[in-house]
Amino acid sequence: MRTHEPELQRVVVIGGGTGLSVILRGLKQEHLHITAIVTVADDGGSSGRLREEMDMLPPGDIRNVLTALADTEPLMERLMQHRFTTGTGLAGHNLGNLLIAAMNEITGDFVTAVKKLSRVLAVRGDVLPASNQSILLKAEMEDGSIVVGESQIPLAGKPIKRVFLDPADAVPLNDALTAISEADIIVLGPGSLYTSIVPNLLVHGLFEEIQRASAQKLYICNVMTQPGETDGYTAADHVEAMYRHVSVPFLDTIMVNSAEIPPHIQEKYAEKGATPVDSDIERLKQMGLSIIAEPMVTFGDGYLRHDATSVSKQVVALMNRRKE
Repeated sequence: MRTHEPELQRVVVIGGGTGLSVILRGLKQEHLHITAIVTVADDGGSSGRLREEMDMLPPGDIRNVLTALADTEPLMERLMQHRFTTGTGLAGHNLGNLLIAAMNEITGDFVTAVKKLSRVLAVRGDVLPASNQSILLKAEMEDGSIVVGESQIPLAGKPIKRVFLDPADAVPLNDALTAISEADIIVLGPGSLYTSIVPNLLVHGLFEEIQRASAQKLYICNVMTQPGETDGYTAADHVEAMYRHVSVPFLDTIMVNSAEIPPHIQEKYAEKGATPVDSDIERLKQMGLSIIAEPMVTFGDGYLRHDATSVSKQVVALMNRRKE
């Protein structure tokens, strides 16, 4: 039974990192009910310190999503994202992370803290951690070695065979399962394949709910490869990696970028070992996927970003086509 805004189509977006936040900024401009299910395996930087020192879930990805969905003044957004550069103990911390940590301490529960802060920030939608348990992400590399920690996996410099959770039986929130079951569309990505997207699928029971859901399942593919994580991957390789982790095909549609990446942008990314993701259209068709191939990037400040408005319009159009 739907309890919130029954006239709105319902979008569940699953992932983490900056890619998820960019897409949410576009979706919140549409007439939709949005639920963001966010990975909680981050163990680096300010999030990692708070996780260790305060025995709480890492707040970084949650903070980015809250800020993206918030109906706030630009100054409040700057405050949420402000990172201290000086101060004993403060340097390196992000103000938004500290706000979440404070609310967590006040309420005694991370999920309640996020809900209350959502109200303070007038967030448009629901923001949920994938699990309310502390999760450590590990990776088995192709050479058999094990790398421990989300922040360490891309630094290993080895091809990844699989990632897995510790504990393996981490359970999802009931609210997340309900949102998935009621969704009109479930969107995965864009974002780091092995450290932002796949970890959500490994939370015990979450993928099973995705598989059962009648909603369309859409994957928004990254535009560039990620050094240490998806070196040389095509779009089809991204999909196959997800399927390998859950042992079954489950996606209906993939969205890939069709715009040419300017040479000077490619050169900038090549310095860090990143290259454009080949769309690999024929292989995607052989996998039975519907394909949305559209220009969906912006090139501001010399870096690539998904065009949040264009991507969101495509998501809405996809839902409407099915509705009709």
